[in-house]
Amino acid sequence: MIGLFEKRVQAFRKKLRQNSVDGFLVLHQANRRFLSGYTGHDTGIDESAGALFVFEDALILATDSRFELQAARECPEADVICYKTGIHEILPEILGAHPCKNLGFESNRLSYANYCKIKESINATSLRTQLSPADFLVEDLRVVKSDEEVATIRKALAIAETAFVKTRERIRKGVREIDLAWELEKNMRELGAEGMSFPPIVASGPNSALPHAIPGNRMIQKNEPLLFDWGAIYDGYCSDTSRTLVLGSPDETFQELYTILHDAQALAIEAIRPGAGTKDVDAQARRHIEKAGYGKKFAHGLGHGVGLEIHEAPRLSPLKDTLLEAGMIVTVEPGIYLPDWGGIRLENMVLVTETGAEVLNTLSYDDYRIDG
Repeated sequence: MIGLFEKRVQAFRKKLRQNSVDGFLVLHQANRRFLSGYTGHDTGIDESAGALFVFEDALILATDSRFELQAARECPEADVICYKTGIHEILPEILGAHPCKNLGFESNRLSYANYCKIKESINATSLRTQLSPADFLVEDLRVVKSDEEVATIRKALAIAETAFVKTRERIRKGVREIDLAWELEKNMRELGAEGMSFPPIVASGPNSALPHAIPGNRMIQKNEPLLFDWGAIYDGYCSDTSRTLVLGSPDETFQELYTILHDAQALAIEAIRPGAGTKDVDAQARRHIEKAGYGKKFAHGLGHGVGLEIHEAPRLSPLKDTLLEAGMIVTVEPGIYLPDWGGIRLENMVLVTETGAEVLNTLSYDDYRIDG
């Protein structure tokens, strides 16, 4: 029986043939993991945990001695080769054993300095290999999730939601944003998360007008918006959710914006189905917010794909149109942000099904008020 990663590599080789590329250098961490199962983490653009070479007749994982044992354990289908200073030093050996005319690479992941080293390494040999930038070939295979991937994302989301319910119990006047953010992260870890999809956002009062606010020492006050945006990683896959609460009594602005965003999100989710365009889904929510008079206060896209990375294709926005397919998972997260008052964002994860859409979240929008 063909294994999961072998199936993925076979599909990728087919895509390479379609693009006239006979070898490929995979540098992107999520793409390496998708094709091989290797979980090594990069710590910077010039501090890589390795590179995966995909040829028609071979799969090679090049790394350094820190990851040699891990690579061999996680990727039995690949030949593991170690280097000391970088992939440029072993490239002639690899290309000598597996000649190719066009070596594709991810230009959005290869620094210019490393590109020059690789180019010099090839030029110093008699090899006639051209470096061919070819971005998003692996990402295209990751867009539609398998049943196993969907199940893993559901688990990541369940961990995140359970952690949030526990964290709600700690919300009271005088607690700092940063303390709630740590509580949320700790709860996710204790429930089985291997990491955070991103540093949790906890923003209160005027801080919640910043879509990507950094939790600080501001203390939670009564009757003001309290925005949470968080996600857990489970077995490599991410979740992403936003909720906005209020401690005490919501004012008229809160109630108005909350209703607008709740209805805008519902309109967008109703439009999600196979064959629907991402621009149209975005427009369903955006038009509703514009009609309510807050169009200029909703400046970001409506949502994005989620998987091995927190931000993946497809994007729900006015900028690029993509036709949705069954198996895609996207966030739907309209928000309205008012300087000096604060902001509200409501975000659910949605699976595109054969007949429409399934909201994966279980947290209710009705319990946004916390007594206190």
